[in-house]
Amino acid sequence: MYEVVCATTNPAKIQAILRAFSEIFGEASCHIVSVDVESGVPEQPFGSAETRAGARQRVVNARQAQPQADFWVAIEAGIDDDSTFSWVVIENAEQRGEARSATLPLPAVILEKVRAGEALGPVMSAWTGIDEVGRKEGAIGIFTAGKLTRSSVYHQAVVLALSPFHNAIYR
Repeated sequence: MYEVVCATTNPAKIQAILRAFSEIFGEASCHIVSVDVESGVPEQPFGSAETRAGARQRVVNARQAQPQADFWVAIEAGIDDDSTFSWVVIENAEQRGEARSATLPLPAVILEKVRAGEALGPVMSAWTGIDEVGRKEGAIGIFTAGKLTRSSVYHQAVVLALSPFHNAIYR
């Protein structure tokens, strides 16, 4: 059984990680440990590079916090141009896998508040009245009428980032 350290306490992210690992390595193949670690970037990162750096730094910090694990996984959400997206970074002792999620274009009224310094999650919570919406369906769930959720989009990116770990051609 793999010990997988998730560099987050966000239920939407943890659910995506658990589901992806179960699909790739089999049901009950892993034990998830959640740790709250710093990203080293602002609460609301802007641009692909800053968002990716945040995910990479979370993995570094998770490895320091739980060095005995088999895998360390971080998901960092950010804003790039007029859209929200995330970077997934996964490491084990030998290698790293990274993938960028699908992007969701955001309405101007939401972007205006985010660009003024507010994080997307609190802006969406204020707009929808849903407490901690970023820990639930997120903006993605709201703006896709529930067809996609924050967790479902993260799940896809985690599956993609896991590709180097079960395909020998990556080694």
